[in-house]
Amino acid sequence: MVINGFNSNRIALRELIYASAVTFSASIHYAHNLFAQITQPDLFMWNTMLRGSAQSLRPSLAVSIYTQMEKRCIRPDSYTFPFVLKACTKLSWLVSGLTVHGKIVKHGFEYNKFARNTLIYFHANVGDIRIAGQLFDGSAKRDVVSWSAMTAGYARRGELDVARKLFDDMPVKDLVSWNVMITGYVKQGKMENARELFDILPKRDVVSWNAMISGYVLCGENEKALKMYEEMRGAGEYPDEVTMLHLLSACTDSAFLDVGKRIHRSIIEMGAGELKLFLGNALVDMYASSAVSISSPLRSLHVLGLLL
Repeated sequence: MVINGFNSNRIALRELIYASAVTFSASIHYAHNLFAQITQPDLFMWNTMLRGSAQSLRPSLAVSIYTQMEKRCIRPDSYTFPFVLKACTKLSWLVSGLTVHGKIVKHGFEYNKFARNTLIYFHANVGDIRIAGQLFDGSAKRDVVSWSAMTAGYARRGELDVARKLFDDMPVKDLVSWNVMITGYVKQGKMENARELFDILPKRDVVSWNAMISGYVLCGENEKALKMYEEMRGAGEYPDEVTMLHLLSACTDSAFLDVGKRIHRSIIEMGAGELKLFLGNALVDMYASSAVSISSPLRSLHVLGLLL
């Protein structure tokens, strides 16, 4: 597609940028190449690029886009800074995040709900949890996003008692908050607590299942991990590459080789994704630890593209 033919059609450009940067996140590099050819992108396009970059595997691109905005004196709005701050949070860039916090205050967006929730999330996970608490306590109207952000912050710092109190006090619990608490318990090896929440979770997703499977693997309870996988399939939930990585770790015991072979077939059916190299290595480890000749499995790995 020749961009010159679209520079005069702002609606088409907006849709194209949105599709390549946000809808299809894997095409973020295409979006950046496309964006570079636009003579005068409007604020919607800048924000769309920030949003897509922040949620991509390379969130640092969002910071680069914002730097370009500043150099070109593009005036930000209440959506601009939260996207940049999300990128700083993912990257654990404390100094950059604090700079963005200052700019939010400077531009008068500190009371904007979207900006405030992102600030709470940043400080709860990367910055000062006390600042996050002050922002949370000072919110005129707390919503599920701010509650989840605070709960996640304490859980990821290992302060599970505080996180659980916040979780229990939440007026409305979303799936993110449930998964945060389950994952928090899993990381500390408290599988009984994790299972307790998992069993009463109203609606589960692949993240919920992966947390439990990984927890059992980390605790050396491989049989429970594999049983959880069977429950997952029985519930109609489709596994992803992360699920497969955890399961392959459980199958390094030769007693579970047959299960490992079934998982290998499932991986082939799924096709190669972003974690293909890790999956390939995990499969080699599984077959090698089981004292099985890996010449045949290796051939299928090469066909699938899991090994270089």
